[in-house]
Amino acid sequence: MQIAANAVVSIHYTLTNADGAKLDSSEGQEPLAYLHGASNIIPGLENALVGKNVGDKLSVTVDPEEGYGPVREELVQEVDRSNFEGIDVVEPGMQFMAQTPWGQQPVTVVKVEGDNVTLDGNHPLAGQTLSFDVEVVEVREATEEELSHGHVHGEGGHEH
Repeated sequence: MQIAANAVVSIHYTLTNADGAKLDSSEGQEPLAYLHGASNIIPGLENALVGKNVGDKLSVTVDPEEGYGPVREELVQEVDRSNFEGIDVVEPGMQFMAQTPWGQQPVTVVKVEGDNVTLDGNHPLAGQTLSFDVEVVEVREATEEELSHGHVHGEGGHEH
């Protein structure tokens, strides 16, 4: 079976950045299982996998527009330290959930100067060109339940 919309796909992958630094990998773990066509993985990788079969290996370079998007400056903002009531230490690298006009969003502290805290709501990989080395491990038809839920169930997938 070839990879196409509504297929459950399992892949092993290694993700590196433009400098060749390893960012993530399924090495030594269960393969990543996803529902193809349900936006479970970034578009650039999903598009490159269309038509592939079990056993296929490929290297894919994904530009920011097909990955986690460009860096959006409007998602970087300075807030007052008083917004972190009950938290004794706030330092760069810490992550929080922020209430925004479009709902809850993860943010990362990028700078703390006195009572000013700079937060970044961009995905940590936004603006980066990403490279994936991928091996297709399994391709199968999705169940009706998986299709209605929009994700894989069972081994390598979501448990309810």
